[in-house]
Amino acid sequence: MENPIKEVTTDKSTTHESRWGGKRVEFFIARRYLFSKKKTHAINVISLISVIGVAVATMALVIVLSVFNGFHDLVASFFTNFDPQLKVMPVKGKTVAADDPVLTKIRQIPQVEVATETMQDIALAVYNGKQAVVTIKGVDDNFSELTHISDILYGEGEFALHTANLFYGTPGIRLAESLGTGTQWKNYLRVYAPQREGQLDMSAPEDGFVVDSLISSGVVFAVNQAKYDKNYMLTSLGFAQNLFGQPGMVSALELRLKPGSDIDAVKKEMRAIAGDKFKVEDRFEQQADTFKIMQIEKFMAYIFLTFILIVACFNIVGSLSMLIIDKKKDVVTLRNLGATNSQITNIFLLEGRMISVMGAVFGIVLGLLLCWLQQQYGLVRMGVADGNFVVNAYPVSVHYIDVLFIFITVIIVGWLAVWYPVKNLSRQLLK
Repeated sequence: MENPIKEVTTDKSTTHESRWGGKRVEFFIARRYLFSKKKTHAINVISLISVIGVAVATMALVIVLSVFNGFHDLVASFFTNFDPQLKVMPVKGKTVAADDPVLTKIRQIPQVEVATETMQDIALAVYNGKQAVVTIKGVDDNFSELTHISDILYGEGEFALHTANLFYGTPGIRLAESLGTGTQWKNYLRVYAPQREGQLDMSAPEDGFVVDSLISSGVVFAVNQAKYDKNYMLTSLGFAQNLFGQPGMVSALELRLKPGSDIDAVKKEMRAIAGDKFKVEDRFEQQADTFKIMQIEKFMAYIFLTFILIVACFNIVGSLSMLIIDKKKDVVTLRNLGATNSQITNIFLLEGRMISVMGAVFGIVLGLLLCWLQQQYGLVRMGVADGNFVVNAYPVSVHYIDVLFIFITVIIVGWLAVWYPVKNLSRQLLK
């Protein structure tokens, strides 16, 4: 093998740094050591295994975090069909007067396109001897303009709230299953809510409840989230206010902004108006618990895969250890040419770092390729039979800030993994 150091010349008239060649020569020698054939073939094999190990761990990080992002975006799309862009709720108590000056001022913000008053509380629904505790959500007539509710309706009817003195109910699909109503029920569905005032007479407990009835709208909704599909019943705002004994009161003001509006800026303006009396939440804040759990799961997956990456980096340590032993004669030659112990150590450190960078680049490229294939062709399915799940294949969403973070993580872990072992071995070799 051609000696990589033969191109390094000396000149006594120059400084030590220029005579040796500086970082450029260190990098050149490290690169030659990495790609040249070694006396001991096992060193080449271990170096290749090191690159593959780092690449596989990096690829796993890209794929797993992208799958978590895919589920995050999928869940967010479900909530988009039901939850408003912004929701204003009282900080204290469940309800507030519908004509509260703060709510009026918020409605008048130029960017607000649709504002819907809602009343929400717990009640008991009974139909044909079956009963279920439900969340009654009364909404204004413009609720369908506020959300994408029409996109998640199933049945032969249409979304309706009231006609004359009759009130319609639209249950979640799993609630309809629990009550046995189907998409359309006959007769009346009874709804019971506790009296807000007075004492309960145990001799006549039925007098302690407000009882009202709903007729079927002919449709059910499916958000594909148990929180809504199993518990919620949509109906008219007036029905909910009468049932819960809260005429003229609302639980929340739900808002949709005009297209192109800066949600964060509008939310900040609303919070300034609301002060400490009301809280203003966007869709993600309305479902903070769900998304927080998903973020924790994603972070834990990142931690576990980083530990696997650390284990993979030990292969680099083994490769460099054998290389240092293999290059004992070269070390002597380099010292005779004027290289300091620190510069010789840097050569082996650079080789370890190049292995880390190569593994990171190959792993990211391969991970992105597999993510693209999953997005295009759904290679990994959710189950044996299509249609049993909301999506047939695992969702994938590549966030490039994650890719950058993964690359930085691999570089840091790889460089730290080789620093101490190389320093220690070089110190022993250069005594």
